[in-house]
Amino acid sequence: MKISLGCDHAGFILKNAVIDYLASRQIEVIDFGAYANDHEDDYPDVAFKVARSVADEDTDGGILMCGTGYGISIAANKIPGIRAAACYTPKSAQMAKAHNDINIIALGGNMNKPEEIPAILDAWIDTEFSGGRHLRRINKISMAERSTLSAHLENGGRVVVFNHPLIQHKVGIIRDVNTSVKQFRELLHEISGLMVYEITRSLPLTEKEVQTPIEKTTVRTIEGRKMAIVPVLRAGLGMVDGILQLVPNAKVGHIGLYRDPETLQPVEYYCKLPFDIEERDIFVLDPMLATGGSSAEAITLIKKRGGKKISLVCLIGAPDGIKKVHDVHPDVDIFIAALDSHLNDHGYIVPGLGDAGDRLFGTK
Repeated sequence: MKISLGCDHAGFILKNAVIDYLASRQIEVIDFGAYANDHEDDYPDVAFKVARSVADEDTDGGILMCGTGYGISIAANKIPGIRAAACYTPKSAQMAKAHNDINIIALGGNMNKPEEIPAILDAWIDTEFSGGRHLRRINKISMAERSTLSAHLENGGRVVVFNHPLIQHKVGIIRDVNTSVKQFRELLHEISGLMVYEITRSLPLTEKEVQTPIEKTTVRTIEGRKMAIVPVLRAGLGMVDGILQLVPNAKVGHIGLYRDPETLQPVEYYCKLPFDIEERDIFVLDPMLATGGSSAEAITLIKKRGGKKISLVCLIGAPDGIKKVHDVHPDVDIFIAALDSHLNDHGYIVPGLGDAGDRLFGTK
């Protein structure tokens, strides 16, 4: 077993007790700090690091410590997939694990004494999740997480999953096997256009003076930033017009990749980008983020040619693809209309919608 560990100054008093306990059980520890009793530290920083290690399954669970355990557990719970709770007694730790399957336990430096730690952590580690009706409730929480925005981690990219009713409605239709090629193209166009409002949210604004029919006034306008959209051939082409409809001055590049039948790795066969790509905000379009190999390679090709500010825009994604892209490109924001649960044995997203390219062009 491997446990990630983190605290702020108020939880620092418990840290040695926790480390000694984990050593006594021969549990491997990854320590994310704090490494000194510094009152200037901020508990969200360490909470996000521990939570991400648990969510990415780099560790089997996490232990967080602050003054009460409340603030640091609230921060950890902002990361999708995390179920953190403050527990002060063995009974509360046992119930939180049995009924809520908490994967991070939070302790309070102002609430617990070091000698109380072993019994609390024993209860958390040794208790099994009860499942049954409790699993049904946890699954509902997980579904709600997929309809919200993730935390924006320091030095890392976001994963933004859209919860707008119009987008969710249209995604439902586009999944339907009975949706025609014509409808599929129109829906992909519409969904891409709706996503523009969020993917361009960080564009900087400036002010200028205009004359209205009544008087002069100051208005806000986009600060002359250059944009580029780069579809990954061939399915990414279906997202281009929806974005250009709202951002008509954006330049368009193209990247072509195929999967080597022996190595299963993406291979470049075409790459044409705007000549000033290094000056542009770049949006890579790849409808299905499944294994993530093609998207990650496309971003790599753009970076090799000077691209810096890159975001990935997808229709449907799977956790495997998100992890792959962020393992290779942790600085890239990922925008997804829907996040599905997993990949099947053939690498297709489940429930997904099948092969987006085939459905877009009617080739299957």
